[in-house]
Amino acid sequence: MIQSKTLGSRLSRLMIMLALVLITFVSLAPIVNTIMVSVSSSTAVNAGKVYFFPVELNFSSYGQILNDTKFWKAFLISVERVLLGGAINMILTILMAYPLSRSVTQFRSRNKYMWIIVFTMLFSGGIVPWYMVISKLGLINSIWALVLPGAVPVFNVILLMNFFKGIPKELEEAAFIDGAGPLKILLKIFIPISMPSLATITLFVIVGHWNNFFDGIILINDSEKIPLQTYLQQLSLTRDQMQNLSVEQLQQFNKISNTTLNSAKILVSMIPILLIYPFLQRYLIHGIVLGAVKE
Repeated sequence: MIQSKTLGSRLSRLMIMLALVLITFVSLAPIVNTIMVSVSSSTAVNAGKVYFFPVELNFSSYGQILNDTKFWKAFLISVERVLLGGAINMILTILMAYPLSRSVTQFRSRNKYMWIIVFTMLFSGGIVPWYMVISKLGLINSIWALVLPGAVPVFNVILLMNFFKGIPKELEEAAFIDGAGPLKILLKIFIPISMPSLATITLFVIVGHWNNFFDGIILINDSEKIPLQTYLQQLSLTRDQMQNLSVEQLQQFNKISNTTLNSAKILVSMIPILLIYPFLQRYLIHGIVLGAVKE
């Protein structure tokens, strides 16, 4: 194939490359700055001298993190939340997406269920009914308050349902003729074939649970049970917001609220996602697009 080398094509290619470089810079700049702040001296950081290179190299903030028991407690709670919530999310998503991917002749109430779950995605009862339901169920201050309310993510169900619809009917018919039931067909055919889509959804679930801090603020009153992102959000409180804190919280805040230490904690909290992302990223586009195109 002979590529066109006209002036217009070269200019368009140059513009695309410049746009990609700009997007890459804007995406990476906050992360690089956070890393540089975490390994610079507090004097240089407070003076506003640190941007994209370390000033007066200093790793003492990472040493302090190792001795911060509250940070590691919150870290373990987030790990527990990801493992427990991720497993529940994936099991319920698969079990809901499979029957909804069947035709109306195979599952007569399919359209009714679809309308119900789509309605819940478009309209919610609001934050007060949401809190009251969780409170009446006795879930406040427990890990289940962070896991169960979002146990069935509707967007992920629709994504996986579309992927299941794209699997050739002949495979299912052949398995059915050989005596396989619906559960065996799901476990032996649909799940192995759907690995790209399942990996994509797993990434969504892990990132969602790991980064969510809002429900930790509303549903967890015990500071020993808050997840990591809620803990980090509390560290980033402004001085104006500090007037609402108790004396004990103010003392704790004053001990650890320097910018260098907080940057180091934010960076450490990103490590699990940065380790998982490369293994699941290659499935991302394939898992989202496949199944969206129909015959």
